Amino acid sequence: MKTIEIRELTREAFAPFGQVIEQDGAHNFPINAGKCTRYHDLANIETTGEKARPMISLLRGEPYPLPLELKMVERHPLGSQAFIPLGESPFLVVVAEETENGPAEPIAFRTAPGQGVNIGRNIWHGILTPLETVSDFAVVDRAGEGVNLEEHFYDETFLIR
Repeated sequence: MKTIEIRELTREAFAPFGQVIEQDGAHNFPINAGKCTRYHDLANIETTGEKARPMISLLRGEPYPLPLELKMVERHPLGSQAFIPLGESPFLVVVAEETENGPAEPIAFRTAPGQGVNIGRNIWHGILTPLETVSDFAVVDRAGEGVNLEEHFYDETFLIR
């Protein structure tokens, strides 16, 4: 079993897979007579295909213990998928680059408080993996016709720690 070390989630490290959604360093400006700050245009929401439209959902996920065994990744060929935590608990973000033989070895990131991610369309990624506590998320992804889920099962299991 190959071990994958968890990395810090930064905009630069995550850029090949999508965007980090966070206030720190984001373009922002005051609105509502200066009583509110808008952190503007944080993610590129992608939808394609028949009757495609963006949708917003809420998820509640149970925590996973570390180290974590990973055997499967998935991707959504017709739209991006944004996960925005509604609390301060971290979650694990697993992604993998595309190769001519399918997904490469996974890369794991741990979010800091206040960080979310937008995983780009057709990017291999792990399932939603809260850490430490039951966690709620707002999710922005694609609704519409067509099959928008592909799964890949690795020949070997990876241990993420």
